[in-house]
Amino acid sequence: MDQALVSLLAASLAFVGMHFALSHPLRGPLVGALGENGFRALYSLVALATFVWAAMAFRAVGPGGVPLWNGSGDVLWAIATVIMLIASVLLAGSFQRNPALPDPRAAAHAAQDPHGVFHVTRHPMMWSIALWAATHVLLSPTPRQIILAAAIGLLALLGAHLQDRKKESQMGDAWTGWEERTSYWPRFGGLARAGGIAWIGGFIIWLAATYGHIHANGIPAGIWRWL
Repeated sequence: MDQALVSLLAASLAFVGMHFALSHPLRGPLVGALGENGFRALYSLVALATFVWAAMAFRAVGPGGVPLWNGSGDVLWAIATVIMLIASVLLAGSFQRNPALPDPRAAAHAAQDPHGVFHVTRHPMMWSIALWAATHVLLSPTPRQIILAAAIGLLALLGAHLQDRKKESQMGDAWTGWEERTSYWPRFGGLARAGGIAWIGGFIIWLAATYGHIHANGIPAGIWRWL
């Protein structure tokens, strides 16, 4: 394997592995040693350092590499555009009374009936990240893109599963009841009940992110591809 790809693989594994290690087995001991604020500072520093390493390794590979298929056609771009809109709606709605977020009202949120994007999945933020990763592989199935996107997708989806286990321990019946009323796997029919805030916010995020793609990568994305 090319040395640059090896470096990217190592950086991606470090990015994912350190997130899991710090979020689960190492969290308790480190919080005990550093305190909550000290742990958050360490977590942020490690996350930033491994992310920067992965981003630099990604760029070092360059655009080379034979794609597994041609991702430049309009059909795939149209599919990816719709997927990214859905991801944006999930992301926008994930901030509304989400019992997974740090909030003293988390147990009260978990006791409520599912609302908004939680009709789709109880992990809307994680699935929005996973869908983002999937669209990048769909459109650019090169070795470097597959490695980085797979790492990000794994972090999101396995992280969601591990979050369930952690929340069961922390919140007890409140979280297990929330699990019974919601789904890990997305039920996209629930988008019809995502609510106006999620759809409007998601549409704005989608427009802004796809427009920014032009300036960040020089590639028009979303509806801007056809305008």
